[in-house]
Amino acid sequence: MAGITGVRRGTGRERDEWFELLDGWGAVGRPYREIADWLMGEHDLSRWWAQKIIVEYEQERGVRPPGVRRDGTFEVTASKTIEAPATRVFEAFVDPKVRQRWLPGVDLEERSSRRAESARFDWSGGSSRVGVDFESKGRGRSAVAVSHERLATERDAQKMKEMWKERLTELKSYLET
Repeated sequence: MAGITGVRRGTGRERDEWFELLDGWGAVGRPYREIADWLMGEHDLSRWWAQKIIVEYEQERGVRPPGVRRDGTFEVTASKTIEAPATRVFEAFVDPKVRQRWLPGVDLEERSSRRAESARFDWSGGSSRVGVDFESKGRGRSAVAVSHERLATERDAQKMKEMWKERLTELKSYLET
């Protein structure tokens, strides 16, 4: 299977083939739901693949800025691999006292969590939300992925993207020393 991309493996076509098909159908300017229904109904794509293809297509065609969601808000992501077990990284997020050591001045209100798998928070003082996923990489190593959503502007998104990259580097330093 060397040389076969994930898009082809998952959908039967390459990204540029999907883009040509969407161009030929006249997708630019059509509502997201209409495009998704067409991809899922006419081309038997899963909801996940339809969303991925639409977002990438709209970004490529200049219809959607990177990170913008269908509702007009923005979402950013950041991730880091850390030499610490997923349970310890999870605790660094859900324990407010520990969290203040590497994420000072930020008040997150926990909405839900699954030990060493995921945690969801409301960002205090705003309407945005933070989702965190944890994955064990074996031998005391794990990956953490943060998704900060419902950000009002592209500027807010850029600011939060940089902040999360910086803070995850600080978390890594904190947990690895």
